[in-house]
Amino acid sequence: MSFMESIRACFSKYVTFSGRAQRSEFWFFALFVFAGQIILGIFDSFLFGTVTTMEGGFEAQTSTPILSGLFGLATLLPMISVAVRRLHDTDRSGWWYWLALVPLIGIIILIVWYASKGTNGANKYGPDPLGGGGYDDPNEGSYAASSIPRVGDQG
Repeated sequence: MSFMESIRACFSKYVTFSGRAQRSEFWFFALFVFAGQIILGIFDSFLFGTVTTMEGGFEAQTSTPILSGLFGLATLLPMISVAVRRLHDTDRSGWWYWLALVPLIGIIILIVWYASKGTNGANKYGPDPLGGGGYDDPNEGSYAASSIPRVGDQG
């Protein structure tokens, strides 16, 4: 999946938490959000200026995050939904996303899971986004390929 296809897919599945997302879809969209925040943060400081405040005896300069704040709000739900779909691709529940609340360790574990290869073929969350395995039925992946029909098969 290309960079633009990833962005298009994530915005078209704005709050779709079901299904699976391949690694490239997740990481390209994460790059888009990260780069967008950096660029818009720079624009914010040029357009709206910075404010100098005293914090703990030190001067601190902050900008008004109008553009980057709006961008963050617009990309929050798609980023969460693609993260959940990425966890589904590794055959994990989307509830594992809450692991991000555990300081440091939770984020490290999630990054490792997001970077790991998804399950081959279909799993309980849907078909393989890369098209591998050739299974249409999510329950089909638990059986070995065979020319002998299973009990209960109609054909």
